Amino acid sequence: MGKQQDHLRCRARGGGVSFNEVPIGAIGADEAFFKSIGVATLGELLALPRDGLAQRCGQQLIDELDRALGRLPEPREFFTPPERFAARLELPAEVTHAEALLFAARRLLVQLEGLLAARHAGVRAFTLTLMHVDRSTSAVQVELASAARDAERLSQLLREKLAALALAQPVEALALAAADFTPLGAKTRGLFGDRAAEGEDWARLVERLQARLGREAVYAVTAYADHRPEHAWQRVAPGEWDPHEFVQPGPRPAWLLGRVIPVEEGRLALVAGPERIACGWWDGDETQRDYFVAELGRALAWVYREEGQWYVHGFFA
Repeated sequence: MGKQQDHLRCRARGGGVSFNEVPIGAIGADEAFFKSIGVATLGELLALPRDGLAQRCGQQLIDELDRALGRLPEPREFFTPPERFAARLELPAEVTHAEALLFAARRLLVQLEGLLAARHAGVRAFTLTLMHVDRSTSAVQVELASAARDAERLSQLLREKLAALALAQPVEALALAAADFTPLGAKTRGLFGDRAAEGEDWARLVERLQARLGREAVYAVTAYADHRPEHAWQRVAPGEWDPHEFVQPGPRPAWLLGRVIPVEEGRLALVAGPERIACGWWDGDETQRDYFVAELGRALAWVYREEGQWYVHGFFA
């Protein structure tokens, strides 16, 4: 198969004639020299003594001829897509409104998508640099909740960022940069439901909220290994959680109050308890309380007593 391909390649360079009639220039030979000795085609070149041809013209010509005949392999350097993306686009006119930059930025995002598709990868962030008429620059950083390469998805996030941006100076050029590519294969749709697609929709919602409200305004809550109820949770990035499993030693209410509520002892009917919680000496917020489960009217409350006063800390569902 390789020999046939080499023959066809040489014939294509020679205009489609038979192999023996292909001009010697198709293999890079010195046409002027061989014309002076009456040789113009590959067939005439093959008729010359091989050893004498090698001495007169060098081994490189012999190797090129053998590649054309399929006797030697033809090494090829395959294209390797770059590991980073960087592209610049000059705008046809100055732009004074940030949202108007999205149309031009889409062209750069489509180029980024093509590179990522070639590398079977995605990105978790990219940066759009705005180049102003006064030679200053400003950067728009876009971060994703999960790796992606879809230009439309990237454009939606960029739109949210540009909508909240006020340009101090007109923009005359754009530059898009992305690195730290993440392997990203194609997704297979499920026959009965598609949990992966549902998870991707959730990630897109988180991305848009973070782009509009800021990353600090969108977070998740996870349980934390601490017996003190007000410290038994913490904020984490969406999708993350505390990998250490922690089981509270006693019952915990579904509704924990932000501030405890004083309550008269006569309104309480204790059901279970006490549970002693004594910890926190290491961080300056030491707690020593005895908690009870008590009936409070029609509700089931989580209460404790401190210095002779009863307090409600939460309610059970």
